[in-house]
Amino acid sequence: MPEKLNPNALTPGTLALLLTNAGRRLVTEEQVRTIAESGNLLSASGTINLIQYTAYLAQESEGKSHE
Repeated sequence: MPEKLNPNALTPGTLALLLTNAGRRLVTEEQVRTIAESGNLLSASGTINLIQYTAYLAQESEGKSHE
């Protein structure tokens, strides 16, 4: 049975794999970690909430479109 994923607590590696598979382009663990660190999205356990990560990316994208 595949491991169940908790979208509230994904490791950077797992999130990178999910994003790579969903977007059909390579997303590395380092890229995910860099974004998570810049948005202060890493929990004390080193995991990332998928919803917060996505919201942060949307906010950053929205900010860039107004420049």
